[in-house]
Amino acid sequence: MKPVLSQKIPIHEQVYRRLREKILYGELAPGQAVTIYGLVDELDVGMTPVREAIRRLTAEGALVFQGNRRVCLPEISQQDFADLVFVRRMIEPKLAMLGAAKATKVTIDEMRAADDMVNLAIEQGNVGDYMMYNHQFHFILYTCAQSDLLYGLVSTLWLRYGPLYRVISGKWGTAQLADCHDETIAGLVAGDTEAVGNAILADIEQGFGIVQRLFD
Repeated sequence: MKPVLSQKIPIHEQVYRRLREKILYGELAPGQAVTIYGLVDELDVGMTPVREAIRRLTAEGALVFQGNRRVCLPEISQQDFADLVFVRRMIEPKLAMLGAAKATKVTIDEMRAADDMVNLAIEQGNVGDYMMYNHQFHFILYTCAQSDLLYGLVSTLWLRYGPLYRVISGKWGTAQLADCHDETIAGLVAGDTEAVGNAILADIEQGFGIVQRLFD
């Protein structure tokens, strides 16, 4: 079934968001190619918005041109992975702390609801839902920071890092996808921004430990 597009959001923006989600939530794997015509058919839209979405995602480093109207997700090398590790360690705990300082009870409730869905996805082995709700959990908090620069940088990093989880889950399932979400929420409830930053850093480190297995 083809997606139903909203009349309230411009088509080019909807196509960009949908293609971005396909990358972010693991519908496409590193190295996997897609064609412009294939996306036009899948999304039931014209070629112009598809080209625009590809242009934007290529600028973000989430896609690379292969020629002959094909694009693919970039392969992640050992050096790429090391760079992602370094930058996420530096930026995300800071963004989480900024978000924690402005988080409200509504924020915490939304994060709890997202984490419940993460746990259910792990239990059911649902990779797509895991990736979607895990992203939601983190970015509810990051949005609170109201830091456009850091938020934009982290969003781009997740576009490069997220597809690796599809590979991991395909090899070893979702059961080993541990997280530090409980510790993050506990820090928020206590109003301890440093504890929140430490929990997010620990969450990142756990994820890196799992992904590293792809390169061993």
